[in-house]
Amino acid sequence: MVTDPIADFIVQLKNAGAVGKASVGIPYSNVTFAVAQLLKREGYVDEVSKRGKRGKKTIEVALRYDDDEPRITNVRRVSKPSRRVYWGVRDIRPVRQGHGLVVLSTPKGVASGADARKSGVGGEVLFELW
Repeated sequence: MVTDPIADFIVQLKNAGAVGKASVGIPYSNVTFAVAQLLKREGYVDEVSKRGKRGKKTIEVALRYDDDEPRITNVRRVSKPSRRVYWGVRDIRPVRQGHGLVVLSTPKGVASGADARKSGVGGEVLFELW
């Protein structure tokens, strides 16, 4: 049993990219699926699809590579089960001078830092990646 499915998801993406895998399968949950769709929309992964039936659903994520280098090179989990971190709209800053992505769980759903700032909402900071 995984106690932190979001951390497990992002670390699996980073590790799969480091060894050159084409895709990775992870257990399904609504939050991880929303995060995977956000990563696709932002250009960090190629494809996201649901697989399986009721009890054994998985998310299949096809990784993206630029010049044989993985698009996701590093990740940092900000809000953890033991310590939740919340940012207001004024606290949201670019990651790595704009070369990274911060993902937040807002009242309007899972959003990138730029989208949350445009919408004028803050929320729980899930993770940063670059």
